[in-house]
Amino acid sequence: MTLQQLKYAITIADSHSMNEAAKRLFISQPSLSSSIRDLEEELGIELFIRSNRGILPTPDGLEFIGYARQVMGQYRLIEDRYVEKKEIKKKFSVSTQHYTFAVKAFVELVKKIGMDEYECAIHETKTYDVISDVKNFKSEIGILYLNDFNRKMLQKIFKESGVEFKELFPCKTYVYLWKGNPLAGEKRITFEDLEEYPCLSFDQGNHNAFYFAEEVLSTHEYKRIIKANDRATLLNLMVGLNAYTLCSGIICEELNGGDYCAIPLDSEEEMMIGYISRKGVPLSKLGELYLEEIENYRKTISL
Repeated sequence: MTLQQLKYAITIADSHSMNEAAKRLFISQPSLSSSIRDLEEELGIELFIRSNRGILPTPDGLEFIGYARQVMGQYRLIEDRYVEKKEIKKKFSVSTQHYTFAVKAFVELVKKIGMDEYECAIHETKTYDVISDVKNFKSEIGILYLNDFNRKMLQKIFKESGVEFKELFPCKTYVYLWKGNPLAGEKRITFEDLEEYPCLSFDQGNHNAFYFAEEVLSTHEYKRIIKANDRATLLNLMVGLNAYTLCSGIICEELNGGDYCAIPLDSEEEMMIGYISRKGVPLSKLGELYLEEIENYRKTISL
């Protein structure tokens, strides 16, 4: 196995086409196919399959390419630092379910460390992608929650992915809605109160099993439910349709604006907010500082 073969595999995965990959690599298509076959024989796995969407990685191929990207990324850093003599910025990346407190903590971290020496990234994304990003070294930390319903299944996925979950803080379930909603003045809200209002949920794409849901009580029989892909759209739907979603109650008016509120749901359902990281890999100094910012912000919120 060579660095060149790793580059070939990554390029095929990115282009979804053997011909297009060959053009990008400036080699012939037969030479590229032959090199990939040799790599598959050496590894003992099939890396790619043909589909109506072109050439796609197999499950084994996805895992391999994740590691290949890491190796090539490290190689480029070595090359830039020691061959090209470039000044390399330190990198930090986090992936998270749609939590404003996670974004707020990231904002505060960047303010403290500055951007001259560091290159930072935050990915607000689907549950499966949070796990995948940490598994494949795209992010150092992934922020998500566990509860009695999803814990067993997600812990199994964590183990298979080589990541581990560590608790940050427990929280109750809150109803998040627009302050113009007729229920916004209530001290506590029941499911009966919510029955005639649309429930909003983050779309989990191809991985839409209940245990991947970002909202607790995902198996409840909702009379009306709408799925959306991003937080901004959810906020617009709250205003336009008097819709609501379920949340941890730890919200950030500075980022979402002051037109929304979180009201306790009349339920004993609890969730444990936590983070995942690669098993056996200690957190970087930036990772530790980021988690400190989450805790600092949580302490400022009285629920």
